[in-house]
Amino acid sequence: MSTVSTGPETAGPTEPTGQTEPAEPAEPAGRTEPAGQSAGSGAAPRSAAEVIAAEEALLAHNYHPLPVVVSRAEGAWVEDVEGNRYLDMLAGYSALNFGHRHPALVDAARRQLDRLTLTSRAFHNDRLAELASGLAELTGLDMTLPMNTGAEAVESAVKLARKWAYEVRGVPEDRATVVVAAGNFHGRTTTVVSFSTDPTARDGFGPLTPGFRVVPYNDLGALAAAVDDTTAAVLIEPIQGEAGVVIPDDGYLRGVRRLTSEAGVLFAADEIQSGLGRTGRTLAVDHEDVRPDLVLLGKALGGGILPVSAVVGRRDVMEVLRPGEHGSTFGGNPLAAAVGCAVLDLLRTGEFQRRAAELGAVLDARLAGLVGRGVTGYRCRGLWAGVDVDPAVGTGRQIGERLLRRGVLVKDTHGSTIRLAPPLTVTEDELDGALSALAEVIA
Repeated sequence: MSTVSTGPETAGPTEPTGQTEPAEPAEPAGRTEPAGQSAGSGAAPRSAAEVIAAEEALLAHNYHPLPVVVSRAEGAWVEDVEGNRYLDMLAGYSALNFGHRHPALVDAARRQLDRLTLTSRAFHNDRLAELASGLAELTGLDMTLPMNTGAEAVESAVKLARKWAYEVRGVPEDRATVVVAAGNFHGRTTTVVSFSTDPTARDGFGPLTPGFRVVPYNDLGALAAAVDDTTAAVLIEPIQGEAGVVIPDDGYLRGVRRLTSEAGVLFAADEIQSGLGRTGRTLAVDHEDVRPDLVLLGKALGGGILPVSAVVGRRDVMEVLRPGEHGSTFGGNPLAAAVGCAVLDLLRTGEFQRRAAELGAVLDARLAGLVGRGVTGYRCRGLWAGVDVDPAVGTGRQIGERLLRRGVLVKDTHGSTIRLAPPLTVTEDELDGALSALAEVIA
């Protein structure tokens, strides 16, 4: 892990000229239709401007996408409707850890599509137990609650923690509290934004859900002071992603584990972005050899193919749920289970964890060389980095737009910070090309 910071630069912004293209990959196989037209749709190709105009008129404006319209993708590369190609350095906020359309994951989905896609949990299916077994092996825990989105996993963990607090810990009914960290991002449902410290996520959506205590991240003293007889769980991200890849001090996660164990409360780790190989280990908590009571997974668990999430936990915690008390029509569906099992097969080899660690060292070294040259600081663990750009050079959004013109896709967060999270399949040459483009746009 590296965290580097210097004072801001004073040079004004310089708009880059020319274009530096990343290395060209092989053309994606199987292309039979023109750019901008879906196979078999019969529709005339549309320009990016036409697609964007249609979205603006028809979709709620809850996102502000970069002006690129992706129509095809493979590996670490995407192609827009006009045939331009880009290196994806965001990877769907870590949902695409294994790249776009990884052959093993696509094959698993296709084979399952030919057999069975959905039963609901009203019936058993022949794939779900296999997924649960794999998740138990992955986390060192016992039982799984399958859901769909990451936010659903967080909501489910909150419900589990509260139920456990009442039935096992003896907290008086409706008094349970959950301690969370400032700067958190756990989703955008009503309950989750109730304990967000981001005004954009929270303001205007009240009345907010009570029962949460917010303490500073990476502060064990504040955490200890917040835990009392009403506490059900401490819910934290081992690394805060949306906040700009904020990495706690060494020993913080061990301290959280020790503190929660001594207090007799649950430690719930939100590994939805940080887990499944992203940081160079299978889970981010593995860097400190910590085993939480609940592990929340999502994003990459669906292989970039469909939403798959899960809460994996201790048996005595998971068994507080009884039939009818919680559920999901699509949670644990056979198609999701088949893709999830294929994801776990990829992780068992250790290849992706090794790639993230080795290429993460390259990423770290290149970012260190940019400090004082348009970058005021950065944080990096594995193939995941938050890069603080000097505001004099431009906002994070402006840097993203400049990189877009050079064939590189990134996403900004919180003003002048950009996040780098390429697929774990990215090559060193591709990574080097993206970082060279970043150096150019901030020079």
